[in-house]
Amino acid sequence: MTIATVDDRYSAEQIHQFYSAGLWKTETLWDELEKQVALHADKPFMIDDSTQLTFAQTRDRALQIAEGLVAIGITPGSRIAVQLPNWVEFAPIVLAISRIGAVAVPIQPIYRDSEVAHIVETAEVSVVFTAGTFRGFDYSEMYERLSASAPTLSQVISVRAADARFATWTLEELSTLRAECLPAAARADDPFAIIFSSGTTSKAKGCLHTLNTARTPAIVQGEAYHYTADDIQFGPSPLTHTTGIMSSFLMPLIHGATSVVMARWDPNEGLKQIERFRCTGTINASTFLHTLLAAHDPTRHDLTSMRYWTLAGAPIPASLVERAQEAMPALRVLSQYGRTENMTTTMCAIDDDPSRSLTSDGRALRGQEVVVLGPGDEVLEPGREGEIAYRGSMSLLRYVGMPEETAEMFTAEGYSKSGDLGVMDSDGFLRVTGRLKDIVVRGGLNISVRQVEDELSAHPAVDQVAVVAMPDERLGERACCYLVLNPGHSALTLDEIRDYLLARGLAVQKVPERLEVVSQLPTTATGKIQKNLLRDDIRQRLSDEPS
Repeated sequence: MTIATVDDRYSAEQIHQFYSAGLWKTETLWDELEKQVALHADKPFMIDDSTQLTFAQTRDRALQIAEGLVAIGITPGSRIAVQLPNWVEFAPIVLAISRIGAVAVPIQPIYRDSEVAHIVETAEVSVVFTAGTFRGFDYSEMYERLSASAPTLSQVISVRAADARFATWTLEELSTLRAECLPAAARADDPFAIIFSSGTTSKAKGCLHTLNTARTPAIVQGEAYHYTADDIQFGPSPLTHTTGIMSSFLMPLIHGATSVVMARWDPNEGLKQIERFRCTGTINASTFLHTLLAAHDPTRHDLTSMRYWTLAGAPIPASLVERAQEAMPALRVLSQYGRTENMTTTMCAIDDDPSRSLTSDGRALRGQEVVVLGPGDEVLEPGREGEIAYRGSMSLLRYVGMPEETAEMFTAEGYSKSGDLGVMDSDGFLRVTGRLKDIVVRGGLNISVRQVEDELSAHPAVDQVAVVAMPDERLGERACCYLVLNPGHSALTLDEIRDYLLARGLAVQKVPERLEVVSQLPTTATGKIQKNLLRDDIRQRLSDEPS
C-alpha cells in the first residue's frame, strides 16, 4: 500500500500556517506521553471498569508492547488493528504502535466477520490486538475464521485472555519478548491511524490521519472547553471511533488529564462512575444523556462535578437541556458536528450563548474553515442551504484504497465536501439540515428529513425521532416517521403529529404519512442512528402487509 504524505494533501503555505498557529506540532505521540510522565508520573491516565493505569505505568507497558512487536518482526509502516472494548490496554497498545512507527487501525468491538474482513482487507492489516472473549463473543475465533481470506494478517494478539487459543500470542506473552533496539517513533506528520467511518449508508471508508490531523481537535476543542489537567473525562463512547479516540485518549493525554472509560454502556453504572471519579465532561450522542437522565435519582446521585456534555448527531431538544441542568446544575450542554474525514467540523464552545446549542451545531474552531457550497461548488451567502464543506488542519490525507472517492470529495480550492446539507448564519454558526441523499422525493418534491426531525424533536412527548423515505407506487416516496417516546407518554398518533407539524408551519406535503412508535432506534456504537436499517425495516413492513 502506498501511504500518502501531508504534502499530497496540503500546500507548503498551509503547513507553515498550521505550525505557526500551534495547530500542528513537531512533538510525537511518545513525546506527549513522556511530557506527562515527567509532570505527574503517578497520576491516573486511564481508568476502566476494573483497573487503571497511571501515566508512568502506561509508558512502561507501551515500551514492553513495542519491544514485543519489534521482536515478532513488525516494522515501521505496518498496519496494526486494535479491536477492543473500552479497556485501559487500548492506551499503551496505540502508544506502542506509534512508538515503532506503525499505523493503528481501530475497529469497533461491535463489528463482526463481514465488517472486520472489509477493514482488514482494505487497510492491509498484518497484526490485530483483540479481546479473547467479551460479552459472550470469541474474537480470536473470528480472526481464525477470517485468516484464510486475509493474506496480510499474520498475527493475532489476545488481550485479557487466559491463553492464546486461536490467537498467536496473549498480550502478556508478547510483552515478555525483547528487542535489541526500537525504530524511531512515528513523526507528527507521519500516518498515525486509519479510522473507519461508521458506515451508516454504505461500507465503511478508511480515513488516513496523521498525528497532527488527529491531534488538532484535541488542541482546539480543549481551548473551547477551557480544558486543563484537572479535568476528568467521562468516556462511554468507543475508543476505537473518532469520538472516543479524540475525547478519551488524545485530549486527556496532551493535557495531562484523566480519562474514565466504560466497556459497556449502562446508565446506572455511568451515574456511579461520574460521581465516584468526579468527572467533569463528556462527548457523545444524545442517547447516552437520555438514558442517564432516565436512571438518575437526585437523592442518590451527585453529578455536580459535570461542567459540559457535548452532543453530536442530532438536534438537541430544549426539554433535554432543562432535564440535564436540573440533574447537573453547573452543566453546559453543547452541540457538535463532525465526521471521521476531518474529526470536528463545528461545535459550540463553553463561552457561547447557551441558546446557540439549541439553534445550531456550532461554528468552526480556531484555524478551521467551514463553508456552505452550491451545486457548482460556489460558496453560498449566509441563510442559503447547501452542502457543508471543510478546509483546515484536521483533514484526512485520503481514503485508503479509494482514490476516486478521495478526488471527488475535494473541491479545486481544497474544501472537503461532506455530503451533508446545512445553513450558516451571519455569525458563522452552522445548522445541519440533512443529507444530500437523506431526502424524501415525494412526487418530485425534495423533502429535507432533518427539517421534519427538528420540528418533531421539540414535541414534549418525543424522546428520539428519525424520518426516512418509504417507497410509494404513485408518488415514488413518502415520509415515514420512527419515534421513541419520553417516559410517561404511551401514545402519539399520526393525526396528532400532522396537526402539530401543520401548527408549526410545516408544508402539508412534508408531513410524515406513516408513524412507527418503537422502544429504541438502531444505532452505531457511537449513537448515530442507522437510517439504512430503518429504510430496510419499513420496506419489509410494507412487503409483509396485504396489498
